Amino acid sequence: MATGKTYSVASLGYNGQLIEIEGDSSKGLPSLQIVGLGNKAIDESKERVRSAINNSSLTFPAQKITINLAPAEIPKDGSQFDLPIALTILVISGQLLEQNIPTAYFAGELALDGSVRPIKNATIIAELAAKNGIPEIYVPQENCKEAALFTDITIYGVNNLQQLFLHLKGIDRMQPFSRQNIEQISHSQLTPPLLDDVHGQEQAKRALIIAAAGGHNLLLSGSPGAGKTMLAKILPKLLPPPSTEDIISIMKLHNLVPATQQLELGERPFRSPHHTASRTALIGGGPQATPGEVSLAHNGVLFLDELPEYPRATLESLRQPLEDHVVSISRARARYTYPANFIMIATMNPCPCGYYGDQVKECTCSLSQILAYRKKISGPLLDRIDLTITAQRVPHNELLKNSSSKKQHINAQKLIEKARKHQFNRYNSSVYNNGNISSSDIIKYLLLDDDVKKFMESAATNLDLSPRSYYKVLRVARTIADLEDSPAVLIPHIAEALQYRTAQQ
Repeated sequence: MATGKTYSVASLGYNGQLIEIEGDSSKGLPSLQIVGLGNKAIDESKERVRSAINNSSLTFPAQKITINLAPAEIPKDGSQFDLPIALTILVISGQLLEQNIPTAYFAGELALDGSVRPIKNATIIAELAAKNGIPEIYVPQENCKEAALFTDITIYGVNNLQQLFLHLKGIDRMQPFSRQNIEQISHSQLTPPLLDDVHGQEQAKRALIIAAAGGHNLLLSGSPGAGKTMLAKILPKLLPPPSTEDIISIMKLHNLVPATQQLELGERPFRSPHHTASRTALIGGGPQATPGEVSLAHNGVLFLDELPEYPRATLESLRQPLEDHVVSISRARARYTYPANFIMIATMNPCPCGYYGDQVKECTCSLSQILAYRKKISGPLLDRIDLTITAQRVPHNELLKNSSSKKQHINAQKLIEKARKHQFNRYNSSVYNNGNISSSDIIKYLLLDDDVKKFMESAATNLDLSPRSYYKVLRVARTIADLEDSPAVLIPHIAEALQYRTAQQ
């Protein structure tokens, strides 16, 4: 009898769980059995591992082999256990010695020819290694870039099983991944549409800058073709590059959803679910309790086009993540919590035909139709939106003007970065901005003069603002003050912030 052991990591919600891959050989007919509550992909790894070992100039032992993935009671998903299972079998068969296996985590999907394919949870593996003080991890070469976000571990990129075998034997050592190979998305790589590509719409542009600077939710209303969708797509390009902590949280969430298109390192997510999306798709859930669109938009933008077309129940499910910036998904055996700190930008027409209030085309809707259309969005949901703007039709003679310059967009980015720096210094954290601070923080940090307080109280009374709306006006006013480098919130800042609430009343 012989035993062997290697270590890997399983994704358990938003966090990682250490998994021991134990192996044992015994007398009996040659076979390979994998136990430990693995899914179908893990069960099928028996054939992948067998072929990969044989096609890597190694020998698959003709023994009865049992592989246990411990702890056995935790469900395990994914093909990243192929590589550590193969190494455990090589230890059992004596082709590798236990002292050849370093203190490290191993992960990778094996192809039949022995090559190693990329996996989805490299960020979670690297994070757990750094947390547990593990000095090395071995992951597929394609995953090294995201794992290298953690600077206190050594990362080896594995191309094939034979390469790793020779490295562990000390015959042909691999070189660690160099962090100089990491390239992040920069502002100089911006592609249209940009602010300079939008003709007119000065108030909407101003609202975009405020939303990006303070992390505020925005609703754009206007006639069809006024440029609402184009404006929404510009918002993520105005946001400053995410910090390393932000990138890690983005990558972890996107790794949990296999069908999600992989983001470039340093790119902020822009999620735009169709209005037929279910509540589960939007909030998260399903058999594996995977994150939904609100979590996949974390540290980025969630775009809801034609807001009234979404089912009311789906829209109402947004109320809690918009307020708490987290989503909790409960199951019989576990409860998973995912972050959901995003900027929501939504668009809608003013009426069913779309031309109510249009300067050129006449609306054909009755008053009852208009009221029924607007009632599709509840008051509590509107109360959670900081800025509401009406996008006016752009005159035809403005449409063909040259927009090759990026000056307006670049200036806006600089302004937003400066405002965000003010917030970082104020709250001593990159996690908090004016859009998500609590009401107690507003009282603590927004020191208003008596005149400003009286003006705000008078406006709140006249406009019948709810307490939530009252605080949201103050948050927006604080962002406007930051954009103007003003240490204090003044009456003009309050007045401008109130303009963006009156359309909701």
